[in-house]
Amino acid sequence: MRKILILSAIFLGAIFTACQEDSIKTFEKEYIMFQDTLSYKAVLQDKEYFTVPVTSTVACDYDRTLAVEIVDEGSNAVEGRDYRLGSNTIVIPAGEYKTDILVYPEYDRFEDTDTLSFNLKLVMPENLKWDIYGDETKVSMYKVCPFDINTFTGWCVVTSIFLYNYPGVDNSSYQRLIKTSLDPDEENTVILHDWLFDGYDIRIKLDPSDPEEPVVTMDEDQLISDEESVFGQVNGDNRILGMASPAYVSYFNTCQSFVSLWLRAYVYDIKTIVGYVGDFYNVMEWVSDEEAERLQRENGW
Repeated sequence: MRKILILSAIFLGAIFTACQEDSIKTFEKEYIMFQDTLSYKAVLQDKEYFTVPVTSTVACDYDRTLAVEIVDEGSNAVEGRDYRLGSNTIVIPAGEYKTDILVYPEYDRFEDTDTLSFNLKLVMPENLKWDIYGDETKVSMYKVCPFDINTFTGWCVVTSIFLYNYPGVDNSSYQRLIKTSLDPDEENTVILHDWLFDGYDIRIKLDPSDPEEPVVTMDEDQLISDEESVFGQVNGDNRILGMASPAYVSYFNTCQSFVSLWLRAYVYDIKTIVGYVGDFYNVMEWVSDEEAERLQRENGW
C-alpha cells in the first residue's frame, strides 16, 4: 500500500515568529500543530516504532512541554492492544522547531488487510492553536509483510482496463487467469505468461528496498500483442508495445499478494512511435491452486 500524506503546514521552518517576551526574536506569532492532519504509517515486523511529527512556527530559547491526548471518537485502534505511545508528553527543545511523538505498533495484532486508525490531540493553551490547521491528527496504520518474491509466482488473476477497452479476439472478459514464474536471469523479476493475450509474455520487476514504497517497474518496448488481432487493423509495424506508465506509480503488496500496474501502450513504425494507445490500470492477484481450479471450473478460464 502506497504511503499518503496530507501536509497541514507549509515550510513552517521558514515562518519565523516571536515566541514570548524573553524568547528568541523571530516574526509575528507562535503556533504549534501536527505536521500532518492525516497520515498513513506502515507497520513493519522489524521496525519498532514510527513517528508523528509536531512542529512550531517559532524557535524559543527554552524547552516547551505539551501533553498528547488520544481521542477515542473516530478511532478503531485501541491503545495498549494495537499500539502504545512512547509518552503522553512531548518536548520541543530550546532552539528547535519540531519534535516527534513515538508510536509503537503491535505488529502481531494486525491482520493482512487491516487498516487501524487513531486520533491524537495536542493539549496546549488556546493561543497556540492555529485555527487553519487545528490541534488534531488522524493516523492510519497498515501492515507490511516481509518480502518474498515467491509470493508472486503461480496462478494469477489479471483484471485489466486495457482488456476492457481492447479485448481482441482472444478474450471474452476483462479478466484472465494466467501462470507466472521467476525470471532466472533477473533478481526479483516475475514473468507473466500470456499476460493479456495468448503467446505474449511480459516481465515486471519488484523493488522491495523501501518497504513503505514497494515499487513495480516494467521495461520499455515489451511486446503485448500484434495489432491486427486486437485493433482489427495495422497502424504501425503490427506490434503493440508496453512499459510502466511514467504518469502513475505502480506498486505491490506482499501481505495481500497483488501487483498494481499502470501500463502505457503504444505502437511503433520503423522505431518511431506512431500511436499512443493510452495508460491503462491493471491488477494482478495471486491465488492458490485450489482457487485457480475453482475459477477454471466456474468461469471456463
